[in-house]
Amino acid sequence: MSKAKFNLGMASYTLREFDLIKTAKMTRRVGLTHISLKSMHLPLDKDKNEIKEAAKKVREIGLDLYGCGVVYMSSREEAENAFTYAEAANMEVIIGVPDKELLSFIEDKVKEYDIKLAIHNHGPGDERYPSPDDVYEVVKDRDERMGLCLDIGHTKRLGEDPIQAIDKYAERLHDIHIKDISEASEAGGPVPMNRGVIDIPAVLEKIAEIEYEAVLGLEYEDKPEDPLPEIAESVGFMKGVLSLL
Repeated sequence: MSKAKFNLGMASYTLREFDLIKTAKMTRRVGLTHISLKSMHLPLDKDKNEIKEAAKKVREIGLDLYGCGVVYMSSREEAENAFTYAEAANMEVIIGVPDKELLSFIEDKVKEYDIKLAIHNHGPGDERYPSPDDVYEVVKDRDERMGLCLDIGHTKRLGEDPIQAIDKYAERLHDIHIKDISEASEAGGPVPMNRGVIDIPAVLEKIAEIEYEAVLGLEYEDKPEDPLPEIAESVGFMKGVLSLL
């Protein structure tokens, strides 16, 4: 039996060309049990009743709708809306990219709603949070429910070691986006698991070693019109690795 305590899930941006119900059903079809929704699947401007009904449908399909994102927050109104949205859907975490001047306001919202914020690093070209280090610097002295959504692909594109980042920031990891990429540079693009330059087995072993208990969200950004074969290949590879841990 695997020593891993985390759950495998889907970052729904992977299935951005499909509607909410098809996205949920495809996620279950490849054997995943958790999902975080991007706004094209459940728009942020829906009213509370619509959000609740959509969340209910996702859960009836057999998925734990644990979070949303990536959600960009450039004003207090956008930040407040993100929390009311997550509360209506009964989500545990917002995977977000907030403007830095909003962080104190957002910390108050984290405390008010008891919903975690996982700030996502986006690698080369991201002016706010390119590296996990940049995220940690702005959350380290704040409420512990403010932490990282560590994207291992974007971290590797910076030339940094995602395994070191996982180890270094273990206590503040509230979400992880897992993927493989073609090269460790800004030009690195998405490839199915174990076809790229990231040592996926070592990443999974490290995540299990730190006793991470949240969700490991698959984000595959290539072939949005027909990603299912590569998704299934990637999920199958990860489950094979995990069975050996």
